[in-house]
Amino acid sequence: MSDDLFEHETEATMTREQAAARLRALADALERQNSLRVVQDGRDVTISVPDTVEYELEVEVEPGGASEIEVSISW
Repeated sequence: MSDDLFEHETEATMTREQAAARLRALADALERQNSLRVVQDGRDVTISVPDTVEYELEVEVEPGGASEIEVSISW
């Protein structure tokens, strides 16, 4: 793998069900494999994921109803 930093961020508008399906696919990949593959702009990166990770869930609810859920998995 190159020594260059690789960053990938996806942002899209979708239904709640579509977002849940994407989260489920990510969860299934983490459970079944010890790696995660990301392809962006012709660059193919495989990330090794150890058996033990740090998990963080952050929930923000603002006055007026705007809300955000952020999930972070790191090692």
